[in-house]
Amino acid sequence: MPNAKILEEKKALVASLVEKIKNSPAGVLVDYKGINVEDDTKLRKQLREAGVEYAVIKNTLIRFAAKELGFDELDACLHGTTALAISTTDDVVAPAKILADFAKTHENFTLKAGYLEGKAIGEDEVKKLAAMPSKETLIAQVLYSFNYPIMQLAIACDAIVKKAEGNEEMKVAELVAPKEAAADEAAE
Repeated sequence: MPNAKILEEKKALVASLVEKIKNSPAGVLVDYKGINVEDDTKLRKQLREAGVEYAVIKNTLIRFAAKELGFDELDACLHGTTALAISTTDDVVAPAKILADFAKTHENFTLKAGYLEGKAIGEDEVKKLAAMPSKETLIAQVLYSFNYPIMQLAIACDAIVKKAEGNEEMKVAELVAPKEAAADEAAE
């Protein structure tokens, strides 16, 4: 029978883990066996720079926290060596992306499962999450799509100006008139 003091410490660890998971948007469980200290140090540094908290945690503690959070699906992967990476920022992709890239170069390092926005996800979903572009890339793509029509208008206006430069008497109406005439003929 465990000592009451030790039992209380473990309960406090589980409660702390539950709070960390509740307050984070995403996390990934990995099997970390087979990596050396140098590679582990590099991985931890990369995760820290991305705002990801990474720790080796006993499977029983993760199991208790997962049950309390309703992540019963994680129970199947809680065997062997397990580490948990928790995003401490709004970037839900960072833990999955960094750990998936690391797993590509280290054969014994494998992704197990994870959670995203309060739901447990399997290994396949973690890999899909890792394949997504980063938040900054997605924002850049959206901004480009907003800016594209304006850019095309500027190019068209510049072309009109360049066409009119050779003929100073040319008026905008003359540039637009052939298109309007073609539209009128098409309407008839």
